[in-house]
Amino acid sequence: MDGRELKEYPGAKSLPSEMVVSPAKVCGIIKESETVRRLRLLITNKDFTFKAGQWVDFFIPGVPVVGGFSICSSPSLLKQESALELAVKYTSHPPSLWVHTKCVLGSEVALRVGGELFFDPQPSDSSVNLVLIAGGVGINPLNSILLHVADLHRQRESKGSGYEMGTVNLLYSAKNTGELLFKKSLLNLTNAFPGKIMCSFYVTQQTTEISEELLPYVTEGRISNKDLEKHISDERTSFFICGPPPMIEQFSHHLEACKVPKEHICFEKWW
Repeated sequence: MDGRELKEYPGAKSLPSEMVVSPAKVCGIIKESETVRRLRLLITNKDFTFKAGQWVDFFIPGVPVVGGFSICSSPSLLKQESALELAVKYTSHPPSLWVHTKCVLGSEVALRVGGELFFDPQPSDSSVNLVLIAGGVGINPLNSILLHVADLHRQRESKGSGYEMGTVNLLYSAKNTGELLFKKSLLNLTNAFPGKIMCSFYVTQQTTEISEELLPYVTEGRISNKDLEKHISDERTSFFICGPPPMIEQFSHHLEACKVPKEHICFEKWW
């Protein structure tokens, strides 16, 4: 994500006026797909925190352009292991290029959290249902939200208290199944929380056979307006959309036309 337009989620709390800038060291690198590299970063500043759905400004020594990448990991990973993860798509933008061509284990950068679109319910908040709509690497902040939702479910199951989460439906579109990021993790979540977390994948340019494991979850073609309409239920449902601007324009306008309140349509887009 190189630029951003943000629409605030109604439950978002105001952010601190002074953002914490933390040094960070690359402690893991994974090839997430043919075009995406996933970094795990060790955060050294104990005051650094983020909420599920936020992004970071990414400062690279020697690179004058500041990167902007959505966090794809859960806040609990930061609390438990002082780490967070970013999945960065290859582009010619200098920060992305650095991640793909120069970044190695031990590389040092600095991070600052930003973003007013996030999901951070408090224990006393009313239960909500979420519909998460992702296009391409737009899955990053929504994956963070999904992982956080799973943590909320686990917390309630283990303690018998805490925030009571509604259902979550993910609609995720990519070029092909090879570009569906985090697909194994997403399927694990649907299996771990049946009826609570549901995933539907869409592929627009699939040229190879779809694996047996993925087949039940995959539709060939784009996410349609009708697919969205199936999930318009009641005032407890909020829609988070992240992906290319044309996709966001289409779905946000269609949801409004279907009388979904504007405050329940939350999006983040880049260009």
